Order: sequence, then C-alpha cells, then structure tokens
Amino acid sequence: MKPFHSLSNKESKKIVGLMSGTSVDGVDASLVEIKGKGLDTEVDLIAFDTFPFSADIRQRIFELFNPENSSVDKICQMNFLIGKIFAEKAIQVIKSANLKPSDVDLIGSHGQTIYHLPPKEDAKYVPSTLQIGESAVIAYHTKIPVMADFRVADMAAGGQGAPLISYVDFLLFRKPNKTIALQNIGGIANFTLIPANARADQVVASDTGPGNMIIDAVTEIVTNGRQQFDRDGQIASQGCIHPQLISKWMDHPFIKEVPPKTTGREDFGQQFAMQTIKDSKENKLSNTDIVATVTEFTAQTIYHYYKTFLLPHYAIEKILVNGGGIHNHTLIKRISNLFDPISIEPAPFNDAKEAIAFAILANEAIHGHKGNLPQVTGAKGPVILGKFAPAPPLI
Repeated sequence: MKPFHSLSNKESKKIVGLMSGTSVDGVDASLVEIKGKGLDTEVDLIAFDTFPFSADIRQRIFELFNPENSSVDKICQMNFLIGKIFAEKAIQVIKSANLKPSDVDLIGSHGQTIYHLPPKEDAKYVPSTLQIGESAVIAYHTKIPVMADFRVADMAAGGQGAPLISYVDFLLFRKPNKTIALQNIGGIANFTLIPANARADQVVASDTGPGNMIIDAVTEIVTNGRQQFDRDGQIASQGCIHPQLISKWMDHPFIKEVPPKTTGREDFGQQFAMQTIKDSKENKLSNTDIVATVTEFTAQTIYHYYKTFLLPHYAIEKILVNGGGIHNHTLIKRISNLFDPISIEPAPFNDAKEAIAFAILANEAIHGHKGNLPQVTGAKGPVILGKFAPAPPLI
C-alpha cells in the first residue's frame, strides 16, 4: 500500500472527481488541485466538463432502476461498462487541461446510483444502496488510484447514506458571522445549512424531495422522447398551474416525513411521473400545463421543507443554488417568488460542485478523516467514506 501512504504525505494533490446523478445526464468530471485537508482544505478548479451519455447507455442505465426490467447479468455488465466510461471521461478532462494521467494523484468516483433503500422500521427490510462504475476498472484504464463507493460506510453505520455533500459544504463555505444555505437541484433536491460560526455537528442537511427528476420524466413523455428535459423551463413557462393537483401530490409520505430523510427514484421515479400524467389527463390539462404543474410541485416541495423545518429556527438571508435545476429559469423564478425576500443566487462552482465534492471526499479518506455528518445522515457515528482501488503497477 505504498501508493496510499505516499498520497497521504503529499500536501498538494491533483484529483479528478467523477459523478453521475439521478438524472442520468452524463458524467460530470472535475479536475482540481487540493491543498491541505479537513478545515484547512483549499481547492482550485483546473478543468470541468459534462460528458453526456449516449442514448443507448442512458436507456440501459434506466433499465436497471426497475426490478421488472433489470437482472443480475445486466447489473454485472453495466458495473464494468460504466467504470470504463468513467475512466475515459477522467482521461478526457485531464487532457483538456494539457496534463497527462501520470500528473494526477487520485480519482474520487461517486459512480451511478441504481438503487437506494434508506432505513425504515421493518424487520425483514435490509437498508442498502448500490452505485455502479467499478473502481478497479477506472484504476486499471487510467493508471490512477481510485477512491469510490462513498455511501456504503455511512449506511453500514445505520445512516441514510446521504446527503454526503454537506460535509464538503461545511469545509468550504462555513462563515464566522453568517448562516449559509446551499440548495442542490439535481434529480433529487437537497440542501446544506451551515449556521454562523458552526461546528461540524451543528450542520443541518437533508433531501427536500424531487429536483429535476419528475420534470425530466414528464417532459420526455409529453414530447414523445424529443426532449429529455425542459430546456430553460420553456415548456413550463407557457403552461398554467393546477393547484389542486399540487395539493394532492404534496400528500406524498416523503414530504411529510420528519428529517433526517433521503429519497430517490424509488419515490419519485417513473412510476410517480406516470401517476402525475394520469392525474393531469383526468383533469384535462394540456401538455404545457402538465410540465408547468410538476415544475411548480418541485418548487413547492423545496419551499415546504424550508418553511416547515428551517425558517422557524434560522435566519437565512440567501440560498446558493447549484445543480442542473439552476438552468431551468421557470423553476428558479418560482422558487425565488416563494422565498422572497430571501435571495436565490448561483452557488460557487455551480455545475462542477458535486464532482468537486467527491474529489474532496477522496482526499479526506486518504488522510483518514471521517466524511459523514451523523446528525445529517442518521448514522450511529462518523466514519471514513470510500473504498481504495490502487493503480496497476507500471510495466
């Protein structure tokens, strides 16, 4: 394990962070230089890109989400195939910075979540999570050591396995005299709230509900596959909102559940999207009205969480937003109206933020630092996140 120890002794490291979220848009790849560790962490973004999945790969990933369409052999093959794709994109982002793989010290890979089962009270139920994108494949093809599979250690300790970004948010964005709120709108929406002059155990974070997931699924359905998402929120901007349907959907058990809580496609995936279509057609909504209404529902779920669990206890001046949802102008406009006078602004690093976070979590693991926040995830205690895959020896 000499490579592992030599990594931990380096003060400055070049690390690639890799991420594919629940929207399955593609691979986010960030190349960063990280100095220090823990509270002394400093990060500089060298290069970033999003590499869209081909239509075939995206379809094959979506097949894995549904137990009726998935199978053990499909999961086995896609684990290795996604690993190879992640390796290719890591090399591409390295080359875009005019560097070679040998210039890079480490890769931190989140992988692609295909199923997530957070804890619940059921003796026959086994809380578990599965991210694919085999780290040994990434290490072999890039010749760079890899830290991956970050969620399982937290779940092994009784946690939800999410959100994990909150620890990184604390390292990078804590302020001595100001409460900071950061809202990610990916496939699922989640936030981190860092009180002024907070310790790590005072950070608050949770999933708030759906992000782009339902909007994307409904858009693809009503456009007969011509659009995978509502670009800039253009479709929603032309429709009318149906308040009664939003009230019905807000009765979803997750929305009412007390945090800490996490969610995913198991709650707000294709089945929920099809139900929104069914409800909308029964109420004679047009296609634009359907997209407008699910967009408003997404905005309402985010606001509902803050109004119920955060705003009664914290003075929040502004919310920094990142993730694909920041590009949906209609969604952001509705969120801004709901939160007024609280300011809604783009977060630092924006699209690159989550990939950067897994580079930082990889750095923390190399140094033996615990990377979860138990009060956020529900874990019994802090744990080191990630599994190490060494680079193959050079021949």
